[in-house]
Amino acid sequence: MKNSLHVTELSLYDIANVAGVAADLNHIETHPKVIGYTGQENLSTALVGAKVVLIAAGVSRRPGMSRDDLFDKNAPIVADLVRACGKSCPEAMICLITNPINSTVPIAAEILKKEEAYNPKRLFGITTLDIIRTNTFIAQAKDLDVSKVSCPVVGGHSGSTIVPIFSQCNPAVALPRRVLEELVARIQNAGTDVVNLKAGEGSSTLAMAYAGARFANSLLHAMKSRAEIVECAFVESEVAETDFFASPVLLGPNGVEKVFGTGNVNKYETELLKNAIPELKKNIQRGKDFAATY
Repeated sequence: MKNSLHVTELSLYDIANVAGVAADLNHIETHPKVIGYTGQENLSTALVGAKVVLIAAGVSRRPGMSRDDLFDKNAPIVADLVRACGKSCPEAMICLITNPINSTVPIAAEILKKEEAYNPKRLFGITTLDIIRTNTFIAQAKDLDVSKVSCPVVGGHSGSTIVPIFSQCNPAVALPRRVLEELVARIQNAGTDVVNLKAGEGSSTLAMAYAGARFANSLLHAMKSRAEIVECAFVESEVAETDFFASPVLLGPNGVEKVFGTGNVNKYETELLKNAIPELKKNIQRGKDFAATY
């Protein structure tokens, strides 16, 4: 975000000391000013006046770690940070990176409702990592220029809830069912593959940083210029039989300007969506149940 043309001030917050990181970033010859804030007592100061908040705090996956383990550790972290946003920057766009997204976004929504600060147009679960992986894997399979490949990914942000819509890929790609199934498995398990290859040293960080910055820059650009920018995101939605759903979203000054549906999908993609919905519903409800008593 220090490289962004749309940022004037960048506030870093952590429970660990970030003064050194802020100083290091300030040596980069780009416009944004960086300020580091450490500790719970400085959280409100870090948030006041923020237009966009990116939340990436929490525990990352380790080999053998279940989604339940991740939820138990990250749910209270997200709830506390979002509550602080509701108090200190209630008009900010809140963009969640912390997993499990399928549950942390509903948690954020319920906590913001308690603070009387919930605006569904201003809450996003960033699923851009699924998009860039899908584009990359399609380009590799078809020997295409990856910078010219764009394929929507809908549903959620974990396992079987990640549904790439190959039939809407630009440029159009023709792939046999066997290859499609291999690509789906690779996309849905890409995060686990990285976790296992890092052998206990964390999860996807570099690709996630790129994906998070891409989404944030798209949002900031749309907020400032009213350009018609579309990105996939996990938002409150009526697209499917769930309260939240990832699909292409038109971004603008108000955040979510329009939520697009899944569009025309083929038989195989319909099967994937049908399989995704029960798991997605369960993930969303778990987040709501947690927030109700937190």
